[in-house]
Amino acid sequence: MPKTIKKIGVLTSGGDSPGMNAAIRSVVRTCAYHQVECVGIYRGYQGLIEGEFQPMNARSVKDIINKGGTILKSARSKDFMTPEGRKRAFDNLVAQNIDALVTIGGDGTFTGAIVFNQEYDFPVMGIPGTIDNDIFGTTHTLGFDTALNTVVDAIDKIRDTASSHNRLFFIEVMGRDVGHIALNTGIAGGAEEILIPEEDLGLDRLVESLNKSRKSGKSSSIVIVAEGDKIGKNIFQLKDYVDENMEGYDVRVSVLGHMQRGGSPSCFDRVLASRMGVKAVESLLEGKTNYMVGLLNSVMELTPLEKAIKGKSKINLELLRVSDIMST
Repeated sequence: MPKTIKKIGVLTSGGDSPGMNAAIRSVVRTCAYHQVECVGIYRGYQGLIEGEFQPMNARSVKDIINKGGTILKSARSKDFMTPEGRKRAFDNLVAQNIDALVTIGGDGTFTGAIVFNQEYDFPVMGIPGTIDNDIFGTTHTLGFDTALNTVVDAIDKIRDTASSHNRLFFIEVMGRDVGHIALNTGIAGGAEEILIPEEDLGLDRLVESLNKSRKSGKSSSIVIVAEGDKIGKNIFQLKDYVDENMEGYDVRVSVLGHMQRGGSPSCFDRVLASRMGVKAVESLLEGKTNYMVGLLNSVMELTPLEKAIKGKSKINLELLRVSDIMST
């Protein structure tokens, strides 16, 4: 028989993403609804080790659903990677009478939760919070939709300048291992070319594609580049190559960087976070552990944490085809 859950801790870890606050709010209020105590843990696993705990109730999370970032702060913890650090974390949880943990973050966060569960048989539940959308077991991670809207808004503004000056812009977006942000925003922003880690376009084909666009009457172009794209060493090398192999373009680079992580979460991310928080808490109360909550076919489902981090989120092949057609 699973032990009765009377108090749940919640933390955010790794890179922040829009929707984390909405998820914290959902966890806290779901606990209140079920008359379970909730404790906020500041600075992720590092705060867990250092005992940075704060009791939370339904009023503790008012007016945060619309805010980006995370009120619980976030940090990467080298100490938690050691057995000694995890022992201190466990002792602190026991001292606070905390029975289960909700962790909000990405694959590093979930890896830590898996190890902790294996060592101490401590109930854990994961909520995927990362703008890259690179977690298996959910069609959308928290922050992905908001990041898309942020990037599209930036592309629209850059296109104004590109069109006014007949410029070619390389715009780098986040996506170290997957190209979800680049592919979706490239289509939505009307990009002439999209470079992602999953598809090796090649430098020669890139120049060929840009020349084709210019011959079709386009006087300016936008190329969206995922940071993990393998064509060149970096986006500036791409610029130099095009400068050397194409005439008539004034080539510029814009790296959007961490602005993609910030900002007020979209309606979609607020609703998603609210659903995920409810599912996470109620799953723990049902005796489930070592799972991640995710959105699959519009339904909240559970995926084993290990499968979530070892599985590979796949690029939508239909979107690749749509991109090819739209860039004609």
